[in-house]
Amino acid sequence: METAAEIDFPGAEPSPAVRRSVEEHVAALEKRFGRITACRVAVTPPTGRHRTGGLYQVTIHLALPDGRMVNVDHLANDDERFADVHFAVNDAFKRARRRLQDQVGRMRGEVKTHAPEPRATVARIDESGDFGFLETADGREIYFHRNSVLNDGFAGLKVGTTVTFFEEPGEKGPQASTVKIVGKHGQR
Repeated sequence: METAAEIDFPGAEPSPAVRRSVEEHVAALEKRFGRITACRVAVTPPTGRHRTGGLYQVTIHLALPDGRMVNVDHLANDDERFADVHFAVNDAFKRARRRLQDQVGRMRGEVKTHAPEPRATVARIDESGDFGFLETADGREIYFHRNSVLNDGFAGLKVGTTVTFFEEPGEKGPQASTVKIVGKHGQR
């Protein structure tokens, strides 16, 4: 860290165990991420106010390179577990770790990507009108029921209609759920 961490306990003198816990959490963040330039932690004891009376408030402000910040300052006002200072400190640092991890990922250019939904075409529809089969890009046939088609779109399906779907195991092999018509007809 470029500057020493500021640890404040406004309105109270903490026990040595609480101070040590906060210092250890700060050191763990620095060791794990190493790019923190400044850190300020405030552990505010319970007040007599109605909404937060009896609960500790822990705020953490971390400065990172390029002017980036990580701030943890939200308190679940109705969660009585925050009446325990150790719980409040641990919870705040857990949230700070997660936010810091996300921010460091963005700084490194790491972006989460999601696999595209698989596409298939309707291969055939049973004469009863209750189910059909999709043909996937790799040539497999997958069963689907009319109830798995989103937006009551089963009636609009024809052989050759392109759909996206979620594949899951069924009683007699793979089946499609969450079948959605691709294109303007499926986007109601």
